[in-house]
Amino acid sequence: MPTPDAYGQNIGLWQMTDPPSIPEAISLLAGGLLPRSVLRFPSASQRGATLVGAQAPVEGMLAWLQDTNLLTLYDGTQWTVLAAGAQTWTSPALASGYGNNGNSNGTIGYRLVNLFGEPTVMWRGGLLPSYSSGLPANGGMFLSVALPAAVRPTSLRTVTAACSGLTSTSLSVKVDFRPTGVVEIVTETGVTPPWISLNNVMYSL
Repeated sequence: MPTPDAYGQNIGLWQMTDPPSIPEAISLLAGGLLPRSVLRFPSASQRGATLVGAQAPVEGMLAWLQDTNLLTLYDGTQWTVLAAGAQTWTSPALASGYGNNGNSNGTIGYRLVNLFGEPTVMWRGGLLPSYSSGLPANGGMFLSVALPAAVRPTSLRTVTAACSGLTSTSLSVKVDFRPTGVVEIVTETGVTPPWISLNNVMYSL
């Protein structure tokens, strides 16, 4: 009869007194070790499709998601994010009427990080908007293409961003991050700050 390991992990070890069976011995060892290792999946959906039935997740199981570079832990109820892999900054293409480095704040960029176990998108840089009839160019949508799926929020995220007080009655503007990947600056008519800072702008997925 297989004996549990000495570390209290309930990993069965084939004994010399057990009937000879290399396949069963290997299967027993693999079945004990694999669920306790860091599993790797292309995506969260593939993880969910694989870990079902006898292979359903158990508390303490770890899984790495390759598409988002996230290390996740099953807490007995749901998967939570433990850490995010090294994430480089992405500089999105800007729509016509917008430029970078507003107020010397640098090029607009974003990256996906882990914040308190929550996948979060962080932004930086300074935006140089132009205006038409007192409103931001392109209806306030400053990206030329929508954000990729990996950094789109599941519902609307509305945040504030600092802006110049010149030609403006406000020191901040509203920025909407939509599930479609569209990002939109919202201002009052006639509020036309020459630059908008996206430094420290963040939203959870």
